[in-house]
Amino acid sequence: MNEDRVADIVGQWRRERPDLDPSPLLVIGRIQYLAEVLDAALRPLFAAAGLGNGEFDMLAALRREGEPYALTAGQLSERMLVTTGAVTKRVDRLIARGLVARSVSEVDARGRVVGLTPSGVTLTDRLIEEHLANEAAILGGLTDSDRKALERLLAKLTRTAGS
Repeated sequence: MNEDRVADIVGQWRRERPDLDPSPLLVIGRIQYLAEVLDAALRPLFAAAGLGNGEFDMLAALRREGEPYALTAGQLSERMLVTTGAVTKRVDRLIARGLVARSVSEVDARGRVVGLTPSGVTLTDRLIEEHLANEAAILGGLTDSDRKALERLLAKLTRTAGS
């Protein structure tokens, strides 16, 4: 599908239902299409590293925290915008791979934290370099001005759609 297909769909609706304004499809339809295209372009890097959906997100969330690269399940849930149940499943898979470990919290002996292992730090640092290069390549057709405008508009849409 190319971007003209969305415009074609809008044109069809305008013809068939002139009483409706189908113009939101020009934005929402393209965002939905792009989400699929971007997922297909970004996931292979993580799959090649043996990571399932969301597992790199967890590694990245831990790495972004800085040393000691550790968070509670609740903190991970907040940072990744997923349930604690989803966090637990991902943690278990990453423990099995030796990329994260659970330990007792230094702040609360009853609590547990999840932290990156040295292998997890190494893998995350390698993958984030490749991931950001991939994203930059995807955006390569946009000028700096285009990117800044798109960033601003997407931030605005994120605020308004989420309220």
